[in-house]
Amino acid sequence: MPQQAWSKKRERQYEHIKENLEDRGAPEEKAEEIAARTVNKERARKGEAKTSSRLSRTDISSGRRGGLRSGTNRPKGRTKAQLYNEAKRMSIEGRSKMTKDKLQRAVDRRK
Repeated sequence: MPQQAWSKKRERQYEHIKENLEDRGAPEEKAEEIAARTVNKERARKGEAKTSSRLSRTDISSGRRGGLRSGTNRPKGRTKAQLYNEAKRMSIEGRSKMTKDKLQRAVDRRK
């Protein structure tokens, strides 16, 4: 998927990213997409692209962003599905319309 506008450096970067993703078990199509997006974002950050979004120019680099942001928004405790199943076992009525917080409170009250 290397594009005509890419320099030799960007083509090497694309291949490197794609190969690493495939080594980690990503499907080839997904690896190609992620590699192309990463290269295009880096081109925008370095001013090599004709057009780019403000976020592409001002956000931290793709390489750093992946490591810093991965797994930081994981919810603590049980998932909504787990809470729902527990509420179902306890025969809590109205569980299908409850939010995660309401399910949590209802299950905790029953214990």
